[in-house]
Amino acid sequence: MLIDSHAHIDDEKFNEDREAVLANAREAGVEIIINPGADEASSYRAVEMSEKYPMVYATVGIHPHDAKDYDEKKHGALLKTWAEKEKVVAIGEIGLDYHYDYSPRDVQQEVFIKQMVIAKETALPIVIHNRESMEDMVRILKSYFVPEYGGIMHSYSGSVEMAKVFLEMGFYLSISGPLTFKNARKLPEVVAMMPLDRLLVETDSPYLTPTPYRGKRNEPAYVRLVAAEIARIRGISLEEVAEASTQNAKKVFGIIEK
Repeated sequence: MLIDSHAHIDDEKFNEDREAVLANAREAGVEIIINPGADEASSYRAVEMSEKYPMVYATVGIHPHDAKDYDEKKHGALLKTWAEKEKVVAIGEIGLDYHYDYSPRDVQQEVFIKQMVIAKETALPIVIHNRESMEDMVRILKSYFVPEYGGIMHSYSGSVEMAKVFLEMGFYLSISGPLTFKNARKLPEVVAMMPLDRLLVETDSPYLTPTPYRGKRNEPAYVRLVAAEIARIRGISLEEVAEASTQNAKKVFGIIEK
């Protein structure tokens, strides 16, 4: 069995066939999907999906793109309220994005820190979005990350050197579709060297579709392709990758199945 640790199934691209997409995932051996929130509206939807579908769990948070819209009183209260729900398993996705800079960098940092504080207060792991912000990311994490509650580097795409820094801090690395791309260079090296007990797999659906479906809408069933490529690179079975990544996801997200 597999867990897709990051899939935006609340996205409008799934509005016409969401039930079929979930059925496809189950058929492919996916038992759990973590649906992340990225702003107020998507966090609401993620919680709604978790309450509607047994296989879906939610995370809630404000993405760095939307940090400029963060209202501490309103969103802080919402995050704490959502965090009390049984199937809300993390604060995220949160972090820094210096590629697009849709929000000013100082605002991104401030909102990132505020949400990390809430994660600590609610004893939840964090799901990190990190793009072209390594220096500030590491500085902030060293001050505010609480390893005992856990953290995930979502759709990790950095170097081996960066990976080692995050692994030493206690993070899990979640690997997605770009690992399967022909031009993937750094990621195979990361996958080959990282400890199996820190590995998660994800699709980031509907984005980052793996080969051979690249260019089409991604969906949770395709997480199996990511796991298969990891197995090939490491010279182990798909079953070993599935078992390890599933147990890792259940551990970091605190998922106890009834």
